[in-house]
Amino acid sequence: MDFLTELRRELDVFGALLGGDLSTPVEHCGDWSLADLAAHMGAGNLWVVTAVKEGHGDNYDEGSVPRDHAALRAWYAASADTLVETLSADPSTAAWTFAPPHTVGFWRRRRYHETLIHRWDAEHALGSTTPMDPDFAADGVAEVFDTMAPRMVARGAAAAPARAVRITATDSGHSVTYGPGDPVAEVSGTAEDLLLMLWGRKPRDTDAIAWTGDRRAGNDVLAGPLVP
Repeated sequence: MDFLTELRRELDVFGALLGGDLSTPVEHCGDWSLADLAAHMGAGNLWVVTAVKEGHGDNYDEGSVPRDHAALRAWYAASADTLVETLSADPSTAAWTFAPPHTVGFWRRRRYHETLIHRWDAEHALGSTTPMDPDFAADGVAEVFDTMAPRMVARGAAAAPARAVRITATDSGHSVTYGPGDPVAEVSGTAEDLLLMLWGRKPRDTDAIAWTGDRRAGNDVLAGPLVP
């Protein structure tokens, strides 16, 4: 999957959304406004640049982000350019990461999915969202379980699952099982709906999501929290 090309596109879409009212609240990001979300995105972009170039994860800083809206938009755009330039290195290039593989390729994928979710957040805040590509959204579902959920467990923010749930994207055909043993339940829907549900942007009882098997046990497995 060409994460670098898609990352560039998502970064640019997000940047274009900053031409709107930056005081607009972002529903699924606590008390953040679009300006706060832009600050988070740009700081995250530069954090990843440091992770690749300096080999550590100690440079996340929102304190120096400009708060003037024109300056903020320009700063975000520069951070996006610097990120893409940095991640244009060979994907096998070594880099600091918080999970394997410890390569530039990890960050291409991780940063794409981070930007995808927050692009949706920004669009949703402004009142109109655009569809996600089913295959990339399905990979986002897989990333929740191969990268983000294990990180939450390792940090002590969530318990390891005691049982298994199967998650199936009805449009892409991708399926992933989370937890030990045979699945006690299956949850299915489009890859986009599943991804948004797993990231807390849609409720688990939405009509867009179907359950089979032991739903209560399945909900316990997915209670996580699976993501930060």
